[in-house]
Amino acid sequence: MTVLSIPATAPVFHSISLLSFSVIIQVPMGASCSRIPHSSIPPNHLSLGDLAESCVAAILTHLDPPDICRLARLNRAFRNASRADLVWEPKLPDNYEVLVGELVGQSSENLGKRDIFAALCRAKTLCNGTQRVWLDKTTSSICLEISAKALSITGMDDPRYWNHIPTSESRFQSVAYLKQTWWFEVEGEVDFPFPPGTYSLFFRLQLGRPTKRFGHRACNHEHVHGWNLKPVQFRVRTSDGQSAASKCFLNEPGKWVNYHVGDVNVGRTGTSLNVKFSMKRVDCTHTKGGVCVDSLLVYPVEFKERLRHLSS
Repeated sequence: MTVLSIPATAPVFHSISLLSFSVIIQVPMGASCSRIPHSSIPPNHLSLGDLAESCVAAILTHLDPPDICRLARLNRAFRNASRADLVWEPKLPDNYEVLVGELVGQSSENLGKRDIFAALCRAKTLCNGTQRVWLDKTTSSICLEISAKALSITGMDDPRYWNHIPTSESRFQSVAYLKQTWWFEVEGEVDFPFPPGTYSLFFRLQLGRPTKRFGHRACNHEHVHGWNLKPVQFRVRTSDGQSAASKCFLNEPGKWVNYHVGDVNVGRTGTSLNVKFSMKRVDCTHTKGGVCVDSLLVYPVEFKERLRHLSS
């Protein structure tokens, strides 16, 4: 049993260790965190079940959403407190009302803050299945993925060069596969009311055609060539004047790699931001081929290093 000693004298900070979480709360003078007056029972006999829900809610406001959900399983006080609006409102992005209308399709007036947060965190499919959008639970920022089918690819309408091929290795169940070309260019754009923050853009690519062999994942490198001669150029621009560029050689055949395009900052504008992105490798003296384009990723900048080193 966890022991809580709560004197009713001067203001004091209590450090409460719950499972693997440590939270510090301030109890004002004369306030009590027990349902039963602590004068009626020895302080060293108080348990977590004696905490008032308002006190528990004050604790939960300091935790991340996954931790709040874990603690809600402790007892009735934590479960009831975890439903309070004051716990979830700080976790919601500033423009959550706009996002609810965009992703949930109904007004936020009749929804509790916990229900709004849960609804936004569930991935939604938009634009005829070519976009996936959800709210990240830890950063309260938007994650957005755009399928290759929603991108403008030079030569895509000519099956001699490009094809859309089905594969379970894509969240969209399909990727764009390049056999061979001189002019490699992929462009796209998105308008979305991103919450304030910094976002990183990545193209998810693979050298080689995904396939199966004896029921196991395999990769056909038949058409892979030309990518070691010059780097691919990546660029991102926004409607508020931001611009970033990078370049990188495509390597690691047989692995899905996230290639960083650039970062964009979203301020507290309250309006949608238009983001245009591209990758290009134009060299009329050498052909290149054998690359799969899966998607364009827009993730909170906190994911940048993880995505850079993530390949499969």
